[in-house]
Amino acid sequence: MFYIVLLAMVAGFLALRLYSVLGKRTGHEPLPRAAEERAVPAPLPRSIEAAAEPRDAVNRPIEAGAEAGLRAVVAGEPGFDLGRFMEGAKAAYRMTLEAFWRGDEAALADLAEPEVREAFADAIAARREAGETLDNRLVSIERATVVDAGVSGRVARIVIRFDADVAAVTRDAEGRVIAGSLTDAVETHDVWTFVRTLKSADPNWKLADTDEA
Repeated sequence: MFYIVLLAMVAGFLALRLYSVLGKRTGHEPLPRAAEERAVPAPLPRSIEAAAEPRDAVNRPIEAGAEAGLRAVVAGEPGFDLGRFMEGAKAAYRMTLEAFWRGDEAALADLAEPEVREAFADAIAARREAGETLDNRLVSIERATVVDAGVSGRVARIVIRFDADVAAVTRDAEGRVIAGSLTDAVETHDVWTFVRTLKSADPNWKLADTDEA
């Protein structure tokens, strides 16, 4: 009887340890959305919580010069949440690159402002005229950092630097590789500007400018 009681105590102790490590999980938590799900392009969210003090060096990297501008965005729309915005921005970065690489101008129309959209369209047209296709893949986004932000009138602007690894290949009309390699990823450093009219019915932030870091 003593050994039975002892084993029951040990089992109870292990169960408590597992509970403290794993927490309450039912097995029905939602799975994260796959990056390839683009039937409806996900907007950059306005979010729920206010970012009163937008500083988090680990999860929300921000350059010092951007903090005042982010506070102006929060003041113009108290529902703005930086963490959710950054997740949306990274999703938009991936979707925009993939749409451009495959020449999907309709998808780009939902993601970019007219001037940027026209620049993409011109590059896609030139590629088609040359009989070339891009066989690129975004391997990873290593870091996304807010480098600038501000509000002009009702238009909010947030500038993000993306440090990413891209496997890039250009093929000719016959499918032959004429540049790049899918086995060797290349470091890329892009600076993208997203804009949105604050308190508008449209929740989308759109790409308004692209540059290299």
